[in-house]
Amino acid sequence: MPLFLSLMAGSASAGDWPLRPGDIPLVQGELEALAGQSFRFYDGGESLYGSDGAYAYTYSAENGGGTAWGTYRVAGDGSICVEFANGFDRCDLYVRNGSRVILITERGERFPVR
Repeated sequence: MPLFLSLMAGSASAGDWPLRPGDIPLVQGELEALAGQSFRFYDGGESLYGSDGAYAYTYSAENGGGTAWGTYRVAGDGSICVEFANGFDRCDLYVRNGSRVILITERGERFPVR
């Protein structure tokens, strides 16, 4: 289990994110522990947060494969914002709901972490 998943969750400022009952945004200590962590999703994709602020998302073979590179930062509302090398950028919010960790996109899409 990644280090930050074992830390205690609490309340964080989640702004206008589309939270559901039971969603608890990750706290500052958990967000700081992202460095060096990777997360696998149920579609086979994997996010990697480098200790130097580098970010990589590797798509599953079923989704075309390949890796999107960029840099990430923790925003003031607790979301993780990625600026990709191709000029695209996005922010996502990680929450805990029960024993599950879920990535929520700005559009409200939910992607559970394996």
